[in-house]
Order: sequence, then structure tokens, then C-alpha cells
Amino acid sequence: MAIKITTANDVIEVKNLCFTIYSQPGLGKTSLAFTASKPLLLDFDKGAYRAVDRKDVVQVESWQDVAGITAADVAAYDTIIIDTVGKALDALAQDIIRGNSRLSHGGALSQQGWGQLGVRFSAFLKLLRGFGKDVILIAHMDEQKDGDAIKERLKISGGSKDLVLTDSDVIARISVLNRSRHLLFSPTDTAFGKDPAGIGEMPVPDASSPEYAGCLATIIARIKDGLNAMSEAQALAKAEVDWFSEHLPKMTGADHINGILDRAKKSGSAAIRNLLGARVRELGLILDRERGQYLDPQPNSNDEAA
Repeated sequence: MAIKITTANDVIEVKNLCFTIYSQPGLGKTSLAFTASKPLLLDFDKGAYRAVDRKDVVQVESWQDVAGITAADVAAYDTIIIDTVGKALDALAQDIIRGNSRLSHGGALSQQGWGQLGVRFSAFLKLLRGFGKDVILIAHMDEQKDGDAIKERLKISGGSKDLVLTDSDVIARISVLNRSRHLLFSPTDTAFGKDPAGIGEMPVPDASSPEYAGCLATIIARIKDGLNAMSEAQALAKAEVDWFSEHLPKMTGADHINGILDRAKKSGSAAIRNLLGARVRELGLILDRERGQYLDPQPNSNDEAA
């Protein structure tokens, strides 16, 4: 069977996201996650009861409680929340050790065991997204002193943090600015972030306000719209470069080049500008600066004599 190739001119639609939210305790991570579209929370942390306007929950005692999850189980939901991802990874680690003691050393995962953890957790996230669901990973924050700076890190044991950073499409932290909560998406020297849609930061509505009820659903929809718009724009830009690459070599005079100048300018593409400039030089055209158009080269006296 031939592989299916998505060409550079094809739009890649973003249908679901893996979104990590982290913060210090008490800033409403779980409550905010419940404002996503039709959420189901996998409660590894046993703290869902504290959330504002709690939605449906699976109270997880061990990894086996979620290992056999099926599309039918989550058919009524749009979003799966893992709370917290650190506790979920701990539960998965214990399941790996119970299944094969040779993957542990002194009650903790061996190096081979950590590799198994990464493979299985990534596969679990892929399974959930394969069901067509958005996935929200909730993580606590750990502050670490680095010289005079305090760095914010995900509170996840071992090398598991890298799994979350790699598998997440979006990472945002909740911070308090001027006594109100904000979601900060951009990475800094002291904090993690992943902001593919260029949001930067945005305020979190007060939990008592009407806007709060669908807050995260609105944010996720905005991110998807932004990513899909960028994908479409990139495809259109690539198609335009391809058009100029194909047609410029066939253009043989100033009239041809002048006829596409406006199109080249509207593209705003440096690649197209370079292609156009190269063809102008090949043809020896002369720029009439007053008219903003090109002229064909004049024949020299030797040519006229011939």
C-alpha cells in the first residue's frame, strides 16, 4: 500500500490538542479545566471535589482503572482531563513495576523502566486523541532556585517532565498579576510555555462571572482557529511561490514582468521577490523608477549596424 503524502500545498487541519496547564496549588487549575467543552476528568489526584462547578469524574485508584478506556466510554465527551499528570505517571510507573519487577530497582523504575513509561504514556495520549478528544494535562508547579533566579518547573518526578513537554501542543501557566489570574502561554527564561497560536497572555474571568463557564472551551477554539488559519495561509503562500517558480522562466520581456508586479507585491513574499529579481537580471530589464515599471533593454549600436 502506498504511503499517504500531505504535500506542502495541503492544509493540515488541527482537530484536537494536548494542552498542559500548570501553577502553584490553589489557583484553580482543575476548576478552569472543567470549563472546557464537555469535559471528563480522570482524577488521579483525588482533588476533584474541591473544583468549582465540578463535572463528570473518574476516580482513579490505579492505572488499571483507565488502561482499558474505549471510544464508547468517552463518546459523550469532547475533552479528557488528566489531573494531575504527575500522579498519573506515578500510577503508570507502579503498574509497570507490578507487571515486570525487572524494570525496577529499589522500588523505583530502572532506566529501561523509564523508557517503558514514556512509550506507554505517549501511546495513552495518542489513544485519547485518536478518539477525537482534546486532552488537558494538569500539573503542579515546583519552584527551583538557580542563582538569584527562581525557575518554575513542572512538579513531575524523574525524567517524565520531558514526556509532557514533548507531547503537549500548548503549555500555559496560571499566574496572579495585579490580583487577578492570567494564563501565560509564552516561555521565559524562568518558566515553561508553548504558544503556537501567538496568544501571549490572557486574563482568566472570575469564577462568578458568566464568561467563566466556557472559558477554556473558548480558548481552545481560538487556538485551533489560529493554527488552522496559519496552516491555510502557509499553503496559499507556498502555492503562490510555486506559481512564480513555474511561470517566471517563461516570461521573456518587460510587458510580461510588469503584468505580475502587483501580484508579487501583494504576496509579501521574500522568496517571490528574489525569484522576480533574478528573472529581471536574466532578461537585462531596466527599471523606470518614475513609472515603477521595467523597460526592455535597448539594442546597442553594434546590433543596429548588424
